[in-house]
Amino acid sequence: MAHVATQPAPTAPTAPPHRRRAWRGILIGWSFILPNFVGFALFTLVPMVAAFALAFLDWDSYSTPEWVGLDNFQRLLSDENFHVALRNTLYYALGHIPLTLVAALGLAIALNRKLRGVAFFRTAAFFPYITSLVAVAIVWNMLFNPTAGPINQVLEAIGVTHPPRWVASTDWAMPAVIVTSVWRDMGYYMVLYLAGLQTIPKEYYEAARVDGANAWQRFWRITLPCLRPTTFFVLVMLTIQSFKVLDLIVVMTDGGPGRSTLVLAQLIYREGITEGKFGYSSAIALVLFVIVLTVTVVQFRINERRSAR
Repeated sequence: MAHVATQPAPTAPTAPPHRRRAWRGILIGWSFILPNFVGFALFTLVPMVAAFALAFLDWDSYSTPEWVGLDNFQRLLSDENFHVALRNTLYYALGHIPLTLVAALGLAIALNRKLRGVAFFRTAAFFPYITSLVAVAIVWNMLFNPTAGPINQVLEAIGVTHPPRWVASTDWAMPAVIVTSVWRDMGYYMVLYLAGLQTIPKEYYEAARVDGANAWQRFWRITLPCLRPTTFFVLVMLTIQSFKVLDLIVVMTDGGPGRSTLVLAQLIYREGITEGKFGYSSAIALVLFVIVLTVTVVQFRINERRSAR
């Protein structure tokens, strides 16, 4: 009987070890990224896309959405509330951004020294930022009280016969909100500037002193140029924060007196949540997004041109 040789069955090709290690690294990376990405997609990305679509619809969350095209945006052109909210938002941003930037930089320079108790003062300056915003608004409303507030009492003591009525006045309500916001936010941006100041080599200042540069010349020629990346980051963050301000104004003035502190973010909330006009509210939100995006892109362009010099 003839002997028939048997051959082993063919085995499936296996991936090279380096490729398996690469896939393992990819899976490990995605395991870290995926939880945060899922949260971002569910609570940020999907609502943003939905808001963009709703801007072209008429929907009150109960009836069937109806396509209206650009009608919501045409309505913005004749809506006085939108015009007032846009002006107030620009007013707040033009006051809040430069004042907070200057105050934060001044605090950082003052506290970037070897002083006794400097850690305490840095903590005290940062503390308002982590304090409850409701508590901050209530305390400052008490300070700005036109009849019994300490601020007006001090003004009267130094000879001001008719001090401002602050949050009770259509002319002074927004300045009061800006002052409160600057006081609350400057500690956070002070920390960013402190980090930037501590990266500047001390040799620059020593060489400038040897050359006879005074304090102002050292600040203008060394400190500010070296802080340009930090200032750019602070400026972008302040711009975004200022244009979407809502919580502080809602607690302090609720958009009043009248419409003197009504801002775009609050108008979006009123039209959408209160009035149920989600399509029109989304159109306002889209306009706000375009404004912030435009301002931010311009800031990036200016920064690129200055950096290229």
